[in-house]
Amino acid sequence: MCFALFTKDLGIDLGTANTLIYSKGKGIILNEPSVIAVDEYNRKILATGLEAKEMIGRAPAHIRVVRPIQDGVISDFEMTQTMLKDFLRKVVPERSFITKTRVVVGVPSGVTEVEKRAVEEVTRQMGIQDVYILDEPFAAALGVGLPVDEANGCMIADIGGGTSDIAIIALGGIVNSTSIRFAGDKMDEAIVGYMRRTHNLLIGDKMAESIKMEIGCALPEGGEEPGSLLSMDAKGRDVLTGLPKTVRITSLDVMQALEEPIALIIDGIKSTLENAPPELSADIVNNGMVLSGGGALLRGLDRHIENETGMQVHIAENALEAVAEGAGKSLQDLEKVKRYSRRPKRY
Repeated sequence: MCFALFTKDLGIDLGTANTLIYSKGKGIILNEPSVIAVDEYNRKILATGLEAKEMIGRAPAHIRVVRPIQDGVISDFEMTQTMLKDFLRKVVPERSFITKTRVVVGVPSGVTEVEKRAVEEVTRQMGIQDVYILDEPFAAALGVGLPVDEANGCMIADIGGGTSDIAIIALGGIVNSTSIRFAGDKMDEAIVGYMRRTHNLLIGDKMAESIKMEIGCALPEGGEEPGSLLSMDAKGRDVLTGLPKTVRITSLDVMQALEEPIALIIDGIKSTLENAPPELSADIVNNGMVLSGGGALLRGLDRHIENETGMQVHIAENALEAVAEGAGKSLQDLEKVKRYSRRPKRY
């Protein structure tokens, strides 16, 4: 009993775009961009999270602003460790000899064992001994309340910043999964490319992200009539003159810009379905699939997937927090966590 009183259970979604930390009994206690800023002169860490993200595209030459996790995997081990240490310091008080911290970290389903060990090593170097690694779609399924331990199959697509992870789950394991490195960041890149090609306007990643969040869509909600389209001003630099320029764009522009990345995500969903056992395919026809992750909130994406696949598609109420919540809640049964984190996978 005493052990349980002094054990802190955390679920971490170490995402390309954002890092979320879930604490048992408290819910999401940290949600910060996965960004860190360092002074190149003295190697001093200047900022992490939202404060560091505000420096992107604005920092002088001696300040390096880093996104240490690219396409769902650690690209800068040292910076990831420093960033995660700072995040944990914000939410976990100094541990005494009677306090034990257990952590479950969500990673994309397509990462290699080497990449999984890198994530585990970063976490262990924080002084945490009990570390478990869960595939993100499985953690998301736990987070949205899908019956992962039942024989009746369920399907989830977790569309994050760096990866889109699609999985069919039954009997406590992933039966079939697909992980593609086309997600929120590729959508931003597609918007940047479209604005340059179509409007001769060079915009930054932050402007592209704002466009995606404010007026982005996979299908217009009120059709393509001009009066039903959302619009906003895109600000950047004119490619021809080099001068600042503002262009008024609509949600139809963004829909055209996002055609390719959305088509690739839908191809991933179809591929996962094609490789599923027939019995599970029948279950999914009855139950539909669930969307989680920030990409799930793109307007009309659920309807677009329904049109392309003929399945029912539901957006999780806690789409943004699903992976972190599922990772944290999984620690309610330690034996199951051990089974979930070591289970074999078939692709």
